[in-house]
Order: sequence, then C-alpha cells, then structure tokens
Amino acid sequence: RSKSLDELIEHRASFLTDYQDSAYANRYRALVAKVRNAEAGIVKGHSELARAVARYYFKLLAYKDEYEVARLYTSGEFANKLQSQFEGDYRIEFHLAPPILAKSDPATGEPKKRRYGPWVLKIFRLFAKMRRLRGTALDVFGFSEERKRERRLIEEYEATIAALLESLNVHNHGLAVDIASIPEHIRGFGPIKRRAMECAKEREREMLAEFESRSASPEAA
Repeated sequence: RSKSLDELIEHRASFLTDYQDSAYANRYRALVAKVRNAEAGIVKGHSELARAVARYYFKLLAYKDEYEVARLYTSGEFANKLQSQFEGDYRIEFHLAPPILAKSDPATGEPKKRRYGPWVLKIFRLFAKMRRLRGTALDVFGFSEERKRERRLIEEYEATIAALLESLNVHNHGLAVDIASIPEHIRGFGPIKRRAMECAKEREREMLAEFESRSASPEAA
C-alpha cells in the first residue's frame, strides 16, 4: 500500500528508534521536516522532494552494519521464520566474513566468508545490545574504513540537502528531487557497495553542477 508522507516518516522513524535510539530517529525527522516546510513554501502543492529525502536519508541512516545484522538475527523474527519452515532436529550455520578475522580471497581481493555454527547467536545478542554505541568512540566496528564511509555519506547527504534548499526554486525543483534520490543507486555490501558509492558520487557531482547552473540562471533552464 502506498503510504502518505506522514505514514512514511513515522514508519521509518520507528524503525530507526529500534535500529539505534530515539535521538537517531529525531535526527531523521528534523531533516525531513525542514525539507517539507521549505518545499511547501517554494513549490506549492508539491512534496516530491520531502518524500525523496524521507526515503533516501533513511536508507543512508539505516546502513546494515554488524550491530544491525545482530539485531535482525536476534529480534525473534528470524527464529519464528525458522520454526514455521522447518520441523524436527535441524542445525543452522552462518556464512560470515567478520572484520579483522576474515582473510582476503587471493583472486578477487574481497573478504572470504567462513562457516560458523549456531553459537554465534550468543555473540549476536551481545552486539545487538551494543548498537547504541554505533558512531561513538566506543564503537568497536566504527574504525574500519567501510564504516567511516557510511557515516561520511550521511553527513555529506545532510550538507547536500541543506545546499539544495538554499537555492531551491520552481525551475530546479525536479532536479533537486533527482539529486536527493541519488542513494537509490548505492547498493550491495563491502567492495560492491564501495564501487556503487563512487559511481553515485560522480553522478551527484554532475547533477549538482547542473543544479547550480539552473539556480544562477533559471530563465535559461
């Protein structure tokens, strides 16, 4: 079902509260509200930009890291799905490439996954409880280059949206929506996601240059 903008915002804010905490969810609400108010005052009757930010700012905030994987596996939903699909005596295994422990594949240079038994669920429960440390000085996973890139993307997106709002007008509104939707193209994990990030940032640079041109001379756009 297609959600209204209010429903979309509250649904994703609720997710972010579970993902991290209420402060993290309020950070999300604050930026979306700022965009929504600015858009309503400049482009009457439109909310495409606010909806794009509601979707893609959320996507960047809710990146799937070690804490989130642990939370998803131990929230109860995973166990319920197993019980509904399997009966009798069965054993689960996890194929993981944990930071520090994972060795690189000599052919691809990418981390190699190893098999782990059900005992890792105990570790997952511990990590899930530690999720509020995400992004702090006590974040045990936050020092990796991959996690730094994730946090940098969030900060860069916030700065980009702020810059768009400063020059937003009826002539560049559609392009602003496209720029706010750039995270749609950032997918995958590890090296695959890194390459997608690089391509998306290049595309963003091109679109921002066009946005600045339209902002400077809207009559020519």
